[in-house]
Amino acid sequence: MNHQQQRSRQFHAGFSGQPSGPVGRVAGFVAAVAAAILAFMFSLVLVALVVAGGAALGGWLWWKTREARKAMNGRRPPGGYVIEGEAVRQTETVVVHRLPE
Repeated sequence: MNHQQQRSRQFHAGFSGQPSGPVGRVAGFVAAVAAAILAFMFSLVLVALVVAGGAALGGWLWWKTREARKAMNGRRPPGGYVIEGEAVRQTETVVVHRLPE
């Protein structure tokens, strides 16, 4: 075994098993808690960015559609009474047959 392989084995051996004693266990627990806190903080930042992006997109859409909303407000009936329903239109077709002259 050469020197490089030996150093690699020693380096990776420290990560392969349980912590060696109570100090190692406490250090592992502290590291796990710190990693969980960092992950939670990252998720909060990510959620804040998504909310801010959604608010910006909603504001842009609201701003772009303001003219359409104004136009729709102007088309309302004066009394505010709207009759909704369906209508079916039927037409008669007349077929004229002419005799040859």
